[in-house]
Amino acid sequence: MGYLYKLFCRSGLTVASIVFLLLWGCEHQPKTAATNSKTIGFSKNILDFRGNPTTPESRNMLMYSDQGAWFAYGFPSKVTDKLGFTGPFLMTQQNGVWSGNSLAQLEVILADGNRWNPTETIQNSYASHLEQHFKDRELAIVQKLVYLSPHTAVQQTRITNVSQKPIALNLRYTGNLFANGIVFSTTDQGLQLTSEHSNAKGYIRFLDSNTQLKEVNSLSYTSMEQHLILEPQTSNESIVAQSFIFPEYDPIKENKELDKINFDTVLQDRIREKENQLDTLFQNTDTKFKDDRYAEVLAKTLLTLQNNWRVPAGELRHQGLFPSYHYEWFHGFWSWDSWKHAAGLSYFNPELAKEQIRAMYDFQLEDGFIIDCVYRDTTIEPHNLRDTKPPLSAWAVYKVFKKDQDKGFLKEMYPKLKKYHQWWYNKRDHDQDGICEYGSTDGTVLAAKWESGMDNAIRFDATQMVKNGEGAYSMNQESVDLNAYLYAEKIYLAELAKVIGKSSDHETYIAEAEMLKSKIQSQFYNTEDGWFYDTDLSGTTFVKGAGSEGWIPLWAKVATQAQATTIKNKMMDPEKFYVKVPFQTMSKDHPKFDPMNGYWRGPNWLDQSYFGVKGLKNYGFEAEAHKATLQILEGAQGVMEKGISIRENYHPLTGKGLYAKNFSWSAAHIIMLLMEE
Repeated sequence: MGYLYKLFCRSGLTVASIVFLLLWGCEHQPKTAATNSKTIGFSKNILDFRGNPTTPESRNMLMYSDQGAWFAYGFPSKVTDKLGFTGPFLMTQQNGVWSGNSLAQLEVILADGNRWNPTETIQNSYASHLEQHFKDRELAIVQKLVYLSPHTAVQQTRITNVSQKPIALNLRYTGNLFANGIVFSTTDQGLQLTSEHSNAKGYIRFLDSNTQLKEVNSLSYTSMEQHLILEPQTSNESIVAQSFIFPEYDPIKENKELDKINFDTVLQDRIREKENQLDTLFQNTDTKFKDDRYAEVLAKTLLTLQNNWRVPAGELRHQGLFPSYHYEWFHGFWSWDSWKHAAGLSYFNPELAKEQIRAMYDFQLEDGFIIDCVYRDTTIEPHNLRDTKPPLSAWAVYKVFKKDQDKGFLKEMYPKLKKYHQWWYNKRDHDQDGICEYGSTDGTVLAAKWESGMDNAIRFDATQMVKNGEGAYSMNQESVDLNAYLYAEKIYLAELAKVIGKSSDHETYIAEAEMLKSKIQSQFYNTEDGWFYDTDLSGTTFVKGAGSEGWIPLWAKVATQAQATTIKNKMMDPEKFYVKVPFQTMSKDHPKFDPMNGYWRGPNWLDQSYFGVKGLKNYGFEAEAHKATLQILEGAQGVMEKGISIRENYHPLTGKGLYAKNFSWSAAHIIMLLMEE
């Protein structure tokens, strides 16, 4: 009982609520006690999924999904006399729309003809499932929702008579659609949903034979009332399945799984799956972050990545993660996002990490080029072939290999990684001096800025383009971060080559890395300022303005110790980079520093913060790295709090969360900040 009391206190429940829960738990024990597990408990209500969509495009709430599903649910913010889960939110069409407020609401009608309305409601979310508890003096109703598969969620309702007398009830289900191109029709097994905007079909099945449809029109349905007499201390259970399936998958197979479903077994399986993943994260956590507070943060990161996970569909041939399901233009896979997602996933789900990497390499062109971003449905948004992104895929592959030692994956990926690495020197080295530039395939400055990943950073304010060849253009400046990434990639490729027995490649990459190291240390480091900057193409003029690119050489281990010391001193200066959320994208004292009006002109991006922290560790500045990590996590608004989503970036001086909610690479880098390395 001591741990339960501690867990309830952490969640902010009142003493009265605790007493109610404990008494209810004794009175109405569920068939499975798995949600009492300490491990899964760290994910309890770690994100707040409450809200009511008022239009198909509503984005005012968070959504829960699992198993890579393209649809998600939430809790109603106010429970009335219709019981159910909000949604689903469909990523199967447009850029994500709500199907309706709820597709499977239960009405409980009492003997006097009035609909039952609970006097007490508790809503709990876990990484494994959602659950709602409703109660008055006579009835206790528990609804749980869990994903059977990427295509089907199942909702169980258990009604228990907690009184000492029989209770007569009538039960019926209802559902309503928004007018967003989706309509209901009937099938032999229930309801079908078809859309004019998607080739995915939806199905609603009532898995107890007593529920029959009464009225169905294009936007709503009602089931026939099921009469029920509940004896004292007995329960009635019903299950509703909601499926949304793309043509690549077999609805008949899905129905066969539903025919033999045991809800409690599915729930137990899902709980064990999440417990194993959480335990893996907890076991790998740095000893300095073993406190329960950091376990909750890790649970939030896991759930953030889980909610952005999508199985193959349409143009996408492997599983991967959206940057954020919450922002309508992020419903695809991006290349450097994918490498970062994979690095974070490697700590608890290396198989999904490998799939995320494969998802982008599916689109590798013959010359080695990796597309910037790809989408399921190119009629909504076309793939972007105008640019690529910084070369971090060899790092991601290496991170995954370190966790699962899968040599087969290395052998699969190595020739592709090698080809992409060489592409940079073939298409982005204008003067063929072994130092590359960011660029574009269409010759535009805009796409070249996108290729850097730091779209409107001040270092690109005066950038112009030069042509290298057909479909290959470079900026007229050489970037320090790009070449530091390429140095690191040579080291990782050398290590991978060694593992798979390619000794000649290993030696070649080591030799190339040594030559590049010398160039980076001499060309990009300004001794007067003690900072790494981009230069012009000749390598003689610095493009000044201290930004996060200045510590990428420390992450790549390409700086000298003396250079790293001067970089560290500026990183830890409160007037420059050691602010409320340390290691932002540009120095606080720069005249163009403007976090609220500059996507990469001041906000703190947690990937850049991680590169800074890791860079400090690489050169022995452990105390500074730990101090900065604590300040990053405490300073970034909501990261250490329950209910609040992880954001795309943060205001470095106030800590305010900015731009997209539920951002995958932010979650992935929080994992890396907390892990043993």
